[in-house]
Amino acid sequence: MREYGNCWRDFLSGDDVLDSSWYEGSSWNEMLCIYRHELAIKLGEGFRPLIDGTFHEENELKGRNHVAQRLYCYSELHTNEELYAELTSWRRKKAAIERKAPYFIGSNRLLRLISAFVPQSLEELLQLPGFGESKAGEYGSEILEISCRSEREKGFPLDWVPQQVSNEEYMAWLYKQKEQKYKHDLEQYRTRRMMLRGIADGKNLLQLEQECELSRRDLLEMMENLEKEGYDTEPLIMYELQEMSEEEQKRVWSAYEELGDGYLKPVLQQVYGTDTVSGAAMELLYERIRLIRIRFRRSVESKQSVG
Repeated sequence: MREYGNCWRDFLSGDDVLDSSWYEGSSWNEMLCIYRHELAIKLGEGFRPLIDGTFHEENELKGRNHVAQRLYCYSELHTNEELYAELTSWRRKKAAIERKAPYFIGSNRLLRLISAFVPQSLEELLQLPGFGESKAGEYGSEILEISCRSEREKGFPLDWVPQQVSNEEYMAWLYKQKEQKYKHDLEQYRTRRMMLRGIADGKNLLQLEQECELSRRDLLEMMENLEKEGYDTEPLIMYELQEMSEEEQKRVWSAYEELGDGYLKPVLQQVYGTDTVSGAAMELLYERIRLIRIRFRRSVESKQSVG
């Protein structure tokens, strides 16, 4: 078994050094995730690489998304927290009414842009990155109703922003974004590995939900991604569908053949009718037809590869 490892060395006063082991073990992927995360933390603290450091920073400062990134940076450093709280409250209520995930209404980053620059018209809203015509048509008037109640110090256009953020502030912010991204990647990697081990050990969704600290919906999404990558999740599917009759499973399968596998709701309505159960019972039905969809897609891909 090959062993991997990396460490960070701090040179102290005199000849003293302090070594920090970032990871030692047999998994190259995990070591790489930890290395990137720990390095991003050090860069965020002000350390800079001696080799190719200038070239690296110039790319960050002159990238094609440079202007938008500066706006994001400024908005996070100058958020109107009171306005941001109002916007998040509105988003939460809107998401509940429309039965959508909150980020479909507006990401945290977008709400921070709004709270920092306080747009007063639809034209100004459309100048914010990530806010397009579609979102303006759906939510523009409601957002403006909230933002117009707040005062602002500077107006649009936002060409004054780059001069308000120093390169040092900007680079520190960029490295913080990388730190958060690599931390997320590391958590995803570990959760994915934990789930694969759980499936191999015969654990069910409830056990994985507790062990991985994820919702059942997130676990199902991870199962779909694992299937796309070629991993076998069939043992878990078999366990979760053992209380579902073969006849019921066949009806769901036939609905996918007729309607396609793009959306769950049409399949649910065709198999169980429009006036079906609600609440936890409804979630269970969605969960089961989603598990059957994994099988259905696997079958389609297998036939295509053979053909």
